[in-house]
Amino acid sequence: MRFMILLVCSLLVLLPVPMYAHHAFDAEFDRELPIEFEGNVTLVQWANPHARVYVDVVDENGDTANWNLELSSPNTYMRQGWSKNTLKEGDFVEVTGWRARNAPHVGNVGTIMKEDGQELFTRRGRGD
Repeated sequence: MRFMILLVCSLLVLLPVPMYAHHAFDAEFDRELPIEFEGNVTLVQWANPHARVYVDVVDENGDTANWNLELSSPNTYMRQGWSKNTLKEGDFVEVTGWRARNAPHVGNVGTIMKEDGQELFTRRGRGD
């Protein structure tokens, strides 16, 4: 009997356990650097741990920057009724959120609003 208990305990310790590391919002993004812009969606990545949307933004000089925008997990949005097809390449959107501390044109989304006024992926200032 002791052997069985030892065996079971050993297996539990030795079995690979997935590590779920997650960065803190404040480690990567800055709440003091809000972003607000509009542009066209170039890519939607619907994958864990974070969905991502890429948006081409034209600045006042006519230069285009492709913003890499982090969202929450796809599961969060699927529970709200969104899917990987909610946004499509070419959609015109307005974005609010927060800029990354150490990377230009990288941000964390607060809201994305489609041209028809439909508001998507809302965090309302939580930034997590």
